[in-house]
Amino acid sequence: MTSAPVTQPIGPLVDPRPAKRPERVTLEGRWVTLAPLDAAKHAEALYSGSNGDPPRESVWIYLFDGPYRSLDEFRSNIELKARSADPLFFAVVDNSSGRAVGYQTLMRIDAPNRVIEVGNIMYTPAMQRTAGATEAQYLFARYVFNELGYRRYEWKCNALNAPSRRAAVRFGFTFEGVFRQHMIVKGRNRDTAWFAMLDAEWPARRDAFERWLKPDNFDGQGRQRTSLSELMPKGNE
Repeated sequence: MTSAPVTQPIGPLVDPRPAKRPERVTLEGRWVTLAPLDAAKHAEALYSGSNGDPPRESVWIYLFDGPYRSLDEFRSNIELKARSADPLFFAVVDNSSGRAVGYQTLMRIDAPNRVIEVGNIMYTPAMQRTAGATEAQYLFARYVFNELGYRRYEWKCNALNAPSRRAAVRFGFTFEGVFRQHMIVKGRNRDTAWFAMLDAEWPARRDAFERWLKPDNFDGQGRQRTSLSELMPKGNE
């Protein structure tokens, strides 16, 4: 007996091999280095950069935790985060000073379907709107696609978080929609905006990142000559 031919549309065949799971590796760049989060090495600098006054504590508005009342409380939290496997936390270390200026994670790791997310991004004011902040995102994306073999890389944020939504587009993610009433965070409703980048899209986005990061794209004062938005492929809003 032969089976009836398939007449309904189905997705194309893909390589079924799973992606690799991310590991506690060190990813080095020109401006920043991503290193496994370590409370002994990073907690004090991260605490002083993100707590103590409204400008610094504003980094916690859209995150699930913080701000923190003391260094001891913060250090205990960083110790827990450093042991987590999913999310997997990396400190962002400024190469010029050697100090941690933020952290970010690879999370919701789905190796069989080759899907992974960048999230829990906490950049202190010293890190925000710097070349290092862009390089940190490039280092993660390159690791996810080039070394681990994922086919979908996600970015999600509070739908009210306009800076994060702009950053997602600037970094080459495509807006896919809003999940309404998706979460309750700190007692408040959160609608979640979803963005993603696919493996087939990565080469063009990689080239844009690498052109932007070249030393000759910056003048003597470190100001960019050409913006990343100008270099990034269009149509990802």
